[in-house]
Amino acid sequence: MNKKNRLLAAPYVLWMLVFTVIPLGIVAYFALTDASGAFTLDNFRSLKDYLPSFLRSVWLALAASAICLVVGYPVAYRIANAKPAHQRILYLLVMMPMCMSFLLRTLAWVAILDDTGIVNSVFTSLGFGTLQLTRHDGAIVFGMVYTYLPFMIMPLYTVLMKIDRRLIEAAQDLGCNGRQVFMKVTLPLSVPGIVSGLSMVFVPAISTFYISQKLGASQTMLVGDLIEKQFNGGGNNRNVGAAISLLLMALVFICVALMNRFDESDGEEMTTI
Repeated sequence: MNKKNRLLAAPYVLWMLVFTVIPLGIVAYFALTDASGAFTLDNFRSLKDYLPSFLRSVWLALAASAICLVVGYPVAYRIANAKPAHQRILYLLVMMPMCMSFLLRTLAWVAILDDTGIVNSVFTSLGFGTLQLTRHDGAIVFGMVYTYLPFMIMPLYTVLMKIDRRLIEAAQDLGCNGRQVFMKVTLPLSVPGIVSGLSMVFVPAISTFYISQKLGASQTMLVGDLIEKQFNGGGNNRNVGAAISLLLMALVFICVALMNRFDESDGEEMTTI
């Protein structure tokens, strides 16, 4: 790297140092020390008590990621195949909810789905009684899907837009019907977008805490809730909270690495074909 490139990279290096390396160092320090500042591994040994919360967080994040893929792929495909003028409008509609505060969007769904919310008020007035639309895992997954669905649609739309239309026309000329074209051309070429979308949904979903607090049951405790509780809640043990944060970070890195490995393997297969 020459001197000019080093100067251009300096702001990025400084940014990463101040907002990534130093905060991670602080988290690692608290995770490896006790309240008195002495070195200890007890914080990590205590994490076995929180294994159910980790498993539930992974399960709900995977469920939300899968639903986002099933819902988001047709949406991205429809936008990518629309007329240019319509593409801009449809893409704007997808992005519009993200212009509103995440907290306000979650509270809006609480107002809609709560026992005294809009939906139950309508059902009660019609004589159907009150439905329990919140305080369960399904409501948490619903909140995750609503919040992170645009993160799935955006990379899928970008990849689908870059597919060479001549490949699709060639497959059609060779006698492939619509389903065969999709399964043999479009879907394999869109795998990078699928992997990126799954990563972009899974990472924030597994660490979320506000959605579970507002839409989940009071006893529901996800990893994000554990961390928030240790730092600000009744736990009041930032050392354990830091250890949970490091373990969550390692889990996210492992999942993302596996997804990227799958993406690379699929790319090699496509190149061979």
